[in-house]
Amino acid sequence: MTSKYLTIYNTLVEQIKNGAIPPQSLLPSEHELTDQFQTSRETIRKALNLLSQNGYIQKVRGKGSIVIDITKFDFPVSGLVSFKELADKMESKPKTNVHELSLIIKPDHFIRQQLQLTAKDQVWKVIRTREIGGNKIILDKDFLNKKYVPSLTEEICENSIYEYLENELNLNISFAKKEIVVEEPTSEDRELLNLEGFHNVVVIKSYVFLEDASLFQYTESRHRPDKFRFVDFARRKH
Repeated sequence: MTSKYLTIYNTLVEQIKNGAIPPQSLLPSEHELTDQFQTSRETIRKALNLLSQNGYIQKVRGKGSIVIDITKFDFPVSGLVSFKELADKMESKPKTNVHELSLIIKPDHFIRQQLQLTAKDQVWKVIRTREIGGNKIILDKDFLNKKYVPSLTEEICENSIYEYLENELNLNISFAKKEIVVEEPTSEDRELLNLEGFHNVVVIKSYVFLEDASLFQYTESRHRPDKFRFVDFARRKH
């Protein structure tokens, strides 16, 4: 039998998700919830604590519990997950638009530095936007060393580059070093993304390595800030 506080928690989660309790609004008070659900204040507090732990509400002293905007998509910072794998879990299916697929014969100094290239190395450049709910809200700029990725097509880029690398080329993608920064949008960001007046983009820069520690990919994933939260799990060492 489900505990009473879990039933209350699930009821409130459903109301938050379907918009019956809108973002930035206050939840009813503990006293009101006690009357509404015909239960003890202790049971209500347990349900509220769980809502807080799972990111649905923020408790504010003197005000009550404010509902957090959950219309965001979770992107694991520490994980190494393809966009297609994330998209498969989303209710509203996103669309990938390929804006550029080109082979750079002589990469510039910046790209040579990021991928630790020799003068002979060539690089695939892939520019894609991710469209969710009719809005282009991510700009992905991928640079892949041709030494490890001999060929690439627009169809592969529309579907999943990682799926192709692992299943067709049998590459073992192992780990990545990531850096997160907030930047002003570039002219390219403004042209390709629906920024709607936003003055910043959140940029995840990833250096991706194979199992033998070869660096084969540098990516800038540029996000409109309102629709995403970057999640990780951290535990303090004792």
